[in-house]
Amino acid sequence: MLCMLFVGMDLPVVPLHKFPQYTMECCRLINSEWPRSETARLRSLECSGDTLPTCLILLKDNQVIGHCKLSIIPAIPDGCFIESVVIEKVLRGQGYGKYLMEKAEQYCQAFLNLRIIYLSTKGQELFYMKLGYNVCEPVSIYGSYIPRNQILNINISNNKEAIPKKLNSKVYMCKAL
Repeated sequence: MLCMLFVGMDLPVVPLHKFPQYTMECCRLINSEWPRSETARLRSLECSGDTLPTCLILLKDNQVIGHCKLSIIPAIPDGCFIESVVIEKVLRGQGYGKYLMEKAEQYCQAFLNLRIIYLSTKGQELFYMKLGYNVCEPVSIYGSYIPRNQILNINISNNKEAIPKKLNSKVYMCKAL
């Protein structure tokens, strides 16, 4: 059985489907940030697998303290969309989010052979910029195939001025691995 343990903070970041005993705890963590029916959330978490979608969890003292989901982008076969990035509220601001993102990027490269990660955020743009993400054009995780030469021409910027000023507007960001 594949067990992915990353040392830095000495905390494991593992695929949820390899450790299903943490599914309910993970459901609680995500629902604390984005409430949804438990049944719907559990169905989503149970889709985690060795291929996308994959849910990664950050453990501390055998407790789920972080989660992120890596989803397929049909039009970009060597990329993924990272979503539902969440750290336990009482542990925020202590480096766990950065650690989880770094380990998710490593997982994308080492196990999924991906070259680019996309995400969308409302209000966490500066956090992601510090991690090397740039503002980019919106990307659809539902769309059809886009020719590679069009993907490479996507407009990106690491300029704070590129962040929309409109309150509650979704900002798309990407990072080449």
